[in-house]
Amino acid sequence: MTVIIIEDELPARAKLLSMLLEIDPAIRVVAQLGSVKDSLEWLHKNREPDLAFVDIQLSDDHSFDIFRKHPVKFPVIFTTAYDRYLLESFEFNSIDYLLKPITEEKLKRSLEKMKTLQQHFLQGNILKLIQQQPPTKGRLVARKGTEFIALNAEEIAYFFTDHKIVFVRDFQGRQMIVDKNLGALETELDKNIFFRLNRKFIAHQKAIDRFKPESGKIQIYLKPEMKEDVFVSKETAPEFRKWIGS
Repeated sequence: MTVIIIEDELPARAKLLSMLLEIDPAIRVVAQLGSVKDSLEWLHKNREPDLAFVDIQLSDDHSFDIFRKHPVKFPVIFTTAYDRYLLESFEFNSIDYLLKPITEEKLKRSLEKMKTLQQHFLQGNILKLIQQQPPTKGRLVARKGTEFIALNAEEIAYFFTDHKIVFVRDFQGRQMIVDKNLGALETELDKNIFFRLNRKFIAHQKAIDRFKPESGKIQIYLKPEMKEDVFVSKETAPEFRKWIGS
């Protein structure tokens, strides 16, 4: 397995390199980079690695800027002293998020996760598993923290977007992140049991607790309860009534 390390602190870089080779001597670290600029130059000129360990705060910018300017197809394990970047890291092929100081035990778990998920990577999308097992086949894979959770369609209450991130909430009230937009989910979900309420929500029929007309629109009350008001538009209201009645 070929690996690159993007880390601007030399002691941290050396320690990570030492632990990687101790855990798996077959790992080939093909580059050690310390800045956004150097990383972009290397990625433009070289073949992509199998995996990258990437510190988030580099000397010249956040490492997220690397992947905004040069989208990559390989998985990334982010390393940082801060947990506030966890959600943002999901946008950039992140399979794990290691908080410093990184221990050998944490590193071993990340590499095991990589090996488990490796067969599911497909052309740079986060997981082949997520793409090839839509809810219409009975299962959806979502994320909670750094873990992946398999949900059966009947467990899913609704999907919703918040700040361009798509979440799924199950009937137990657990909330997870989904690596697909609502448009893609809508085409895959069973339309007999899931309905696109509006641009922000898709709900399971059993998640509709009650509803009422509101100036031509329909106000929806979901379970588990959603704090914000949810409405079906005037234009979609007839279709919703037909669906909920079926």
